[in-house]
Amino acid sequence: MAKQLATQLIDQLRAAGVERIYGIVGDSLNPIVDAVRRTGGSSRGGIDWIHVRHEEAAALAASAEAQLTGKLAVCAGSCGPGNLHLINGLYDANRSGAPVLAIASHIPSVQIGSGFFQETHPDRLFTECSVYSELVSTTDQAPRIMHSAIQHAVALHGVSVVTIPGDIAGQRATAPTPEPALCRPATMVPAAESIRELAAAVNEARKVAVFAGIGTEGAHDAVVEFAAKVKAPVGHSLRGKDFIQYDNPYDVGMTGLLGYGAAAEGIKDADLLVLLGTDFPYNQFLPDTRTVQVDRAAQHLGRRTDVDIAVHGDVLPTLEALLPLVEEKQDRRFLDEMLRKHDRLMNKAVGAYTQKAERLVPIHPEYAASLLDEAASPDAVFTADTGMCNVWAARYINPLGTRRIIGSYLHGTMANALPHAVGAQLSQPDRQVVALCGDGGLSMLLGELITARTNNLPLNVVVFNNSTLGMVKLEMLVDGLNDHGVDVPDTNYAAIAAAIGFHSVRVSDPADIMDAYRAAFDHQGPSLVELITDPNALSIPPKITTDQVLGFATAMSKVVLNKGAGQAVSMARSNLRNIPRS
Repeated sequence: MAKQLATQLIDQLRAAGVERIYGIVGDSLNPIVDAVRRTGGSSRGGIDWIHVRHEEAAALAASAEAQLTGKLAVCAGSCGPGNLHLINGLYDANRSGAPVLAIASHIPSVQIGSGFFQETHPDRLFTECSVYSELVSTTDQAPRIMHSAIQHAVALHGVSVVTIPGDIAGQRATAPTPEPALCRPATMVPAAESIRELAAAVNEARKVAVFAGIGTEGAHDAVVEFAAKVKAPVGHSLRGKDFIQYDNPYDVGMTGLLGYGAAAEGIKDADLLVLLGTDFPYNQFLPDTRTVQVDRAAQHLGRRTDVDIAVHGDVLPTLEALLPLVEEKQDRRFLDEMLRKHDRLMNKAVGAYTQKAERLVPIHPEYAASLLDEAASPDAVFTADTGMCNVWAARYINPLGTRRIIGSYLHGTMANALPHAVGAQLSQPDRQVVALCGDGGLSMLLGELITARTNNLPLNVVVFNNSTLGMVKLEMLVDGLNDHGVDVPDTNYAAIAAAIGFHSVRVSDPADIMDAYRAAFDHQGPSLVELITDPNALSIPPKITTDQVLGFATAMSKVVLNKGAGQAVSMARSNLRNIPRS
């Protein structure tokens, strides 16, 4: 008997190594879901259907899985509202370079264009957040569309969307299945002339600095060797943190609003800035100095800052070709100055909140984050909500070379940590997964706690509950605005989690934090630790501008006038000792 088209398409996903699909069942998607059911699940060599509570979470979960495994991950949504809910998570996945395939089921094919119930046009709507988006119109066309979608997602490290009407998915397959075209990733080797030009620039420069991004994955040792040879401090972006910070004696931290350490000073004071595998978007933090950029994506070269030498290639082969041509520098004064500055900043600014904080109530979030770094497994996967949780993860979680820290770094969506953790835990069942959630982010996709409990995932949710949208509050203060509309009602998330069946505890005394972490990590199912943290603890950037100082001063005046001097004094007490000191 001929296969149903839905079965043919699911078989193609199985051949591509897909083990699960995240989504919510519904009408037009039913043939696809039933085809998944007939595979028998991953325990029998088939595909699991992971029932999430919101399709946005499906896309975010698939994104985390794809980022951690490097393999294709899949999500799905039914017609109209169902697949529209995918769009924010797909934006995040596409901008994160995650190979994700989304199945967007559609209204009956005969009704397309008639303004039918729940009609949208997914093949148009998803174009901006994908590298491939096509509508299946016939059963003859469908297997080739699926094949192309898989190839595009994997080859271009982005999102593919296959839109398929439910009635067509339920028909019999009529065309042969294309053979999978699985291939090994290619290495991008730069032109020899580019290497010679780069070597000459490095040899001429007196003070070289490196700024490294996610493109340094797999090139850690070569970057460190290069830094040692040319006496260069190494700063990094948040996406590069996992791959370059650990075992790096030349590390000087991060730059940007979330940054820490001496990275900002190091790259500003250099004669030559070498950008390695980074498309760092905040050009206000990049100095006006002679700049080299190395990237495998040629379209990234020079789009953030003016580049004097553009090198098209992967970081590792670039450095392997460059190192023999680079003369070893003897003068360490610039490097040593930046390392001393970094040490002072880490101890006096970033480290300030973690010192003598064991009795401070409300809990200082930095102290809680530093204890989390200590308590978590050496190979843990952390997911961090956009906002203050991103800051605490960036500054206090050490990657160790064995950990991963996943976030919505380029799209900046709220509520990403919990669904990211779901995808991380399902794809990494033997690793400890920790979601750093803000109370604002958690409340947005709170239903995914049920997803974790339904699947009995041993993920750990750590909620930093300060009853405010902390990052937005900071943005308002920097702009000289009163912090209005940022308060979140006091909510007992531990009680909610307990009602669902989580192991949960609410912590208000900092002396109880470590015991709460350990009990949660020892628990065999999902756990939640809710920390009642200081709402006035804000992220102070490593480099404070005159405009920012003016903004804070103006905002503080408004706080005094509108809320009383007590509120301003409380904010000062919470933050003054964390102001960077040179």
